[in-house]
Amino acid sequence: MDALTPVFSALADPTRRDIVARLAHGDATAGELAAPYGISPQAVSKHLRVLEDAGLVSRRREAQRRPVHLEVDQLDLLTMWIERQRRTALLHAAELAAAEAAEREAAERAAAGAGERPAEPAGPALHGGTDRVFQPWDLGSRRIDG
Repeated sequence: MDALTPVFSALADPTRRDIVARLAHGDATAGELAAPYGISPQAVSKHLRVLEDAGLVSRRREAQRRPVHLEVDQLDLLTMWIERQRRTALLHAAELAAAEAAEREAAERAAAGAGERPAEPAGPALHGGTDRVFQPWDLGSRRIDG
């Protein structure tokens, strides 16, 4: 099994997604995490076990306290995978738009050569930065050529 499958599976549940969002603000105990849900600490512990098995959270012992800690590295893997898919889709859309623009220009040139009025473009061309290749350090950066 790949590393992302358990992460996606763990995050499929809205309660677990909310727990991850709350842990992004800082460590908390199972009891503290259970408080806003109106469910037992045991039920939250089951959710935490799923998140822990996916590598999204870890627990440590501090005297009588067992705070839960968000493991950001797992989120980085997920983010990089999603960003790679997004950029691939943008690149594909830009390539399609460029091919459509080339076809439109060829049709306009052919129409102009035949003495006909050129057709109006269907819409603005999409510029997705086709000269760019995604790199992991590019996360969050966007380049729109205009």
